[in-house]
Amino acid sequence: MKFKRIFLLILDSLGVGEATDAINFKDNGVNTLGHVIEKCDLYLPNLKKIGLLDTINFSENNNVDAYYTIAKPSNPGKDSLNGHYELLGIKSNMEFKTYNQGFTYDILSAIEEITGRSVIGNSCCQDDTIIQELGDRQINYGSLIIYTSADSDLQVAAHEDCIPIPTLHSYCEKIRELTIKMDCKIARIIARPFTGKTGKYKFINNARKDFSTKPPKDTILEKLTDKAYNVISIGKISDLFDGIGITKTIKANNNNEVINKLTDIIDKNFSGLCIANLGDFDYYGHQRNVEEYANCIEELDVNIPIILNKLELDDLLIITADHGNDPTYTGNDHTRENVPVILYSRNFKTPHRLQSFPTFANIGASIAENFNIEKPEIGESFLEELE
Repeated sequence: MKFKRIFLLILDSLGVGEATDAINFKDNGVNTLGHVIEKCDLYLPNLKKIGLLDTINFSENNNVDAYYTIAKPSNPGKDSLNGHYELLGIKSNMEFKTYNQGFTYDILSAIEEITGRSVIGNSCCQDDTIIQELGDRQINYGSLIIYTSADSDLQVAAHEDCIPIPTLHSYCEKIRELTIKMDCKIARIIARPFTGKTGKYKFINNARKDFSTKPPKDTILEKLTDKAYNVISIGKISDLFDGIGITKTIKANNNNEVINKLTDIIDKNFSGLCIANLGDFDYYGHQRNVEEYANCIEELDVNIPIILNKLELDDLLIITADHGNDPTYTGNDHTRENVPVILYSRNFKTPHRLQSFPTFANIGASIAENFNIEKPEIGESFLEELE
């Protein structure tokens, strides 16, 4: 079965149980979706109907509207970049590092040397707390606020009146080159300009800019664009792939914006691939905020019928994740987990459970086969199993 359009919806961090090698990451017993459901009384009739809840224990259920299975991670890291690489068929031997305890002295001193500015902060933060605490000091001394979100990233914040946005972007570009040269294994350098006054500082989200590590090899995204297919990014996908292979980038600040823009794109006439990332899950996973994570799942459930009803007969919707981030677990790092794979088309006759995938890359291989482009280096297509 071939499709004119494929929509890949990535539920960022919604893992469904510990991977075989979870013990190597000290992630024994993790299960993001399962544990959130255990902790919160959730009503998820629409996600249940497409088989998502059956992926928790990999139970068999023929009374579903979609094919479902789980995929196991094969790339070495549990960071966002490795997860997304693997989903699109890229084998990566790089395990990107996190710096939740702070960046090392040699990194910070090198940043000061190449930018000519002092650095402050050097902590882990997932919200705007750090600019509320350090915003005045940043302005007074012209420093750079350096922090991480608990992913493999180094974020640089500065007030736009103190350091103009283009200047901040240029600093981050230099820091990107520096961290590659120093082999820091940081996936992304992120410029975070902010505005406002004492106690009321806020990030300028549309001026955020990510400087990602370039993919280690050509992706199916480039091969799609070479064949004149559309490749549309909603959310942070374009940032993760440094814009490579993307024909249209659509920014979105939260899950609701992503879903609204996804449904808008479904109404457009195009051929190719649309990838959307629901990042709020990961945000609340890092915060270990079970209640808000649960709210995101319930909001997704409400939106599932809206998305499904807009799809054309020759569309395929793939719902999956890139790693886990169990909000009931210790620490604030990602968790090494299998991910759900949901496959929905209005043309399917007898959807059911599929055998588990040994790698996320089966998704990329199937996208490649559908559009008749070169098969990626890892992954096997599941298209022939869909009826």
